[in-house]
Amino acid sequence: MFLLALLASLSSCGYSLAAGAERMPPGAQRVFVRPFEARTPDAEAGALVASALRQELARRGADAGSEAPARIEGAVEDTSFSSLNVNPPTYRLGLTVIARMVLNGELLAEQRFGRSEDYLSGLDPLESEGRRRLALRRASEAIARDIIERFEQP
Repeated sequence: MFLLALLASLSSCGYSLAAGAERMPPGAQRVFVRPFEARTPDAEAGALVASALRQELARRGADAGSEAPARIEGAVEDTSFSSLNVNPPTYRLGLTVIARMVLNGELLAEQRFGRSEDYLSGLDPLESEGRRRLALRRASEAIARDIIERFEQP
C-alpha cells in the first residue's frame, strides 16, 4: 500500500521512475538503428553494438523500423586486447564507437564512446575465445546504454 501511495505521489509531481521514449529529442521518440560499420578486424563488433542499441531502445519503448524519421548510425572505431596479469591469466578488451543521432537527414549529435571489460583466460583456446566474446557483448551493452543516455534530453 505504501509503495502504491509513493508511486502515485511521484507521478503527480512530474517525476518518472524509468527513462522512456519521451526523453528522446523532439521528433525522435521512435528511433531506427542502422547497422554499425566495423572498422576493425573484429567483424561481429558492429553487429553486437547495433543489436544492443536496438534492445536498449526497445526497453525504453523507442525502437522503430526503417521508416522512422530518427536513426542512430555509427562505426566501431577500435577493438583492443591486452594482457593484464599472468597469474591468473587476465585480459582486457577495449571497444571504441562513434555514434550519430540523425533526424530527418539532419545531424543532431555525434559522440565517441569507449568501454573496457576484463576477463579471465579459459582452460583452452575455445573457452578463452568464448570469454572474449562475452566481454565484447558486455562492452557493447554498456556502450548502448551510454549512447542512449547521452542522446536523451535532460
